[in-house]
Amino acid sequence: MGRPHRLVPPAGPERPARPGTWRRIREIFAPYRGKVALVSVIILITSGLGLVNPLLIKIVFNQVILGQGPVDERVRSLILITAVMIAAPVVAGLLGLWQTYTNNIIGQSVMQDLRNSLYAHLQNMSLKFFTSTRTGEIQSRLTNDVAGIQSVLTDTASSLLSNITIVISTVVAMAFLSWPLTVLSLAILPVFLILSRKVGRIRRELSGQSQESLAGLTAIMQETLSVSGILLSKAFGRQDFEIERFRAENRKLSELEVRKIMVGRGFFALVQVFFSITPAFVYLLGGWLFLNGQVDRSIVGTIVAVTTLQSRLFFPMGQLLNVNIEIQTGLALFDRIFEYLDLGKEIVDRDDAVGLPSSEVVGEVVFDDVWFRYETAEFPPGPERPWTIAGASFTASPGQLVALVGPSGAGKTTLTYLAPRLYDVIGGRVMIDGIDVRDIKLESLGEIVGMVTQETYLFHASVRDNLRYGHPEATDEAIEAAATAAHINDRITEMPEGLDTIVGERGYKMSGGEKQRLAIARVILKDPRVLILDEATSALDTHSERLVQEALTPLVEGRTTIAIAHRLSTILAADTILYIDRGRILERGSHAELLALGGPYAALYHEQFSDGRVETRCEDGLVLASGDVIRGEA
Repeated sequence: MGRPHRLVPPAGPERPARPGTWRRIREIFAPYRGKVALVSVIILITSGLGLVNPLLIKIVFNQVILGQGPVDERVRSLILITAVMIAAPVVAGLLGLWQTYTNNIIGQSVMQDLRNSLYAHLQNMSLKFFTSTRTGEIQSRLTNDVAGIQSVLTDTASSLLSNITIVISTVVAMAFLSWPLTVLSLAILPVFLILSRKVGRIRRELSGQSQESLAGLTAIMQETLSVSGILLSKAFGRQDFEIERFRAENRKLSELEVRKIMVGRGFFALVQVFFSITPAFVYLLGGWLFLNGQVDRSIVGTIVAVTTLQSRLFFPMGQLLNVNIEIQTGLALFDRIFEYLDLGKEIVDRDDAVGLPSSEVVGEVVFDDVWFRYETAEFPPGPERPWTIAGASFTASPGQLVALVGPSGAGKTTLTYLAPRLYDVIGGRVMIDGIDVRDIKLESLGEIVGMVTQETYLFHASVRDNLRYGHPEATDEAIEAAATAAHINDRITEMPEGLDTIVGERGYKMSGGEKQRLAIARVILKDPRVLILDEATSALDTHSERLVQEALTPLVEGRTTIAIAHRLSTILAADTILYIDRGRILERGSHAELLALGGPYAALYHEQFSDGRVETRCEDGLVLASGDVIRGEA
């Protein structure tokens, strides 16, 4: 497994947001500007309704309770004012529900768009990205990071406008009632603004570290709780080690989350204490002014109204002071998402790329002086770096079988990756029917080239769904015909639910040979013009190998086939055999021609043959004679 692909360093307290983050966030909301405008209107209305009751309280005290005039008239005024005071919060509450619903519609839609964009972008990333990045890290970006911004999208954005409106309107109303009491109420506010900025930076740092830890935890779960991972840990008795590794990362994540929450809660508690004790100072100042005869008894209604408005300030002011913290946290998550979206796609269609219908492709494959080597951040290119493929040239004509043999690590698999553009050549070119594969649209190339690899991947789905992956519109009759050609149909009919049988995680309910034959049937349904076989039988026992070889026979007929062979028994009748070592083609020719040369191929042949027999592995470890080949007889 490759080293973890760390693209995003933990967000530090002084690390600014990525350039253009705010612009891109605005662009995300652009398709929903109508709903955003509706939310804004609702916020303005509910904010205005929130001022009604505090202002009416002053009227109740000064003009109704302490006022002059007929009692009946003051009672009628009291009833009318009470009715308005009841209606205002009811209407505001209903509008608040509407606002919450619309907020969540916007937030969930934006999250859906982000997940779709991120998944589509990842689907188009090169194979190099996936070989150097842990699957759990990718999954964490797609799930945890996007989910983490939910509160920012559904709450913070709308509450920012709502709280600003409430604060401004409330402060104006308080100043209209009594500017000295208003100044006293807000005197210490600048201190909290400075504190909120510092706390926000700390929270952003902790949020970045928390998401990194969550990605690590997700990667551990993905690696160790898959069928392959659990088999490995059980086979080596490493369950305790994996449990402790999970606990250590989980403990780290928990500690970061506690620190992040307490930093925000501690600041919010300080704000709460301040707003809770401020009314006492208002009463002190108002009472002092009244007792010293500087104001009349109308100060009573003013004090009650101001403290009521002040209590209305507590929540929005606390939210506004805390919003910088939430925004910084959200920016850390947006940065992680945008950093993945900004990753360049190395394998893309050229502007003038052409689409080739598979039915019109003959299938001639030409490697013309091809050079290639793997280049990553950990292993940058340089003159000292050896080439994985060094000047490879050969032609595979339609209907021919070209076999690649050689020691492990010679570059055989890499060579086959260049035809379907899993990687692009650095020098030279690979052509299909005389057209450089870089000039063919990737969608067309995917239809033209089919692969059967040594490690077959099956989805946790039915047999039918796995086979249709190569041809989604295939009928059951076509599926049965492909399965019959691949010598797997009899086994499918024996299964409890036939084509509807679930094959299990990575096909673990099936044997290696059955999975390979399913893979072959899948490629038969796809019907590619160029077929690549990457050691499709090397890991199988003798019986399974024989069945897979029989399944391959109809698959290679009439197609251009490039096969990597670990055991020479599978390619003795190949039209051309290429012996590759350290990325170079050292020998080429038929089996008989290469034996006559007495070179590396002949040496490899004699290692595998004894007394005219082909050595193959079987379940009990014995060496048996086998003359089976993909085409013809040995």
